[in-house]
Amino acid sequence: MFIQTEATPNPATLKFLPGKVVMEKGTADFRNAGEADASPLASRLFAVPGVTGVYLGFDFITVTKEVGEWQHMKPAILGSIMEHFMSGQPVMGGGTSTAEISDEEGEFYEEGDETLVATIKELLETRVRPAVAQDGGDITFKGFKDGTVYLNMKGACSGCPSSTATLKHGVQNLLRHFVPEVQAVEAL
Repeated sequence: MFIQTEATPNPATLKFLPGKVVMEKGTADFRNAGEADASPLASRLFAVPGVTGVYLGFDFITVTKEVGEWQHMKPAILGSIMEHFMSGQPVMGGGTSTAEISDEEGEFYEEGDETLVATIKELLETRVRPAVAQDGGDITFKGFKDGTVYLNMKGACSGCPSSTATLKHGVQNLLRHFVPEVQAVEAL
């Protein structure tokens, strides 16, 4: 098994491409080892010293480190990913986790804004999320209130130094162009 790695705009996060589907449906974002109980793969990755976050996408895994050099951590992470896929275990187990909560749970917007929200979600799905996934992250809709769109940053996007620029100059400008009612974009 050959696993490719790619740098992300977030220096604390590295993207791993195992050459196979990781999550057939949805994504999973684990911010600590306790949340990782729902995923044998994430649990294995959190066992590597220094790992502070694991994000599972369709065909990639992003790993976030606290401290240390990637050159020291990368072999252990690659080994953990390879061991997992060779073991035949599922990526997600039967446990529950905050990572498995539907993206639509907890959404908020005013009654009557359903059409605007549908347009915003469509733009995020077709224009923003594919580009952000290239960098090992994800952006999902959380709410719309008083002209402000609230988004959830996941994977490499969470804590990334350039995420503010992505939100303000990329996503905000795109949404304002297509949905004039949007005045601002904020990360939750």
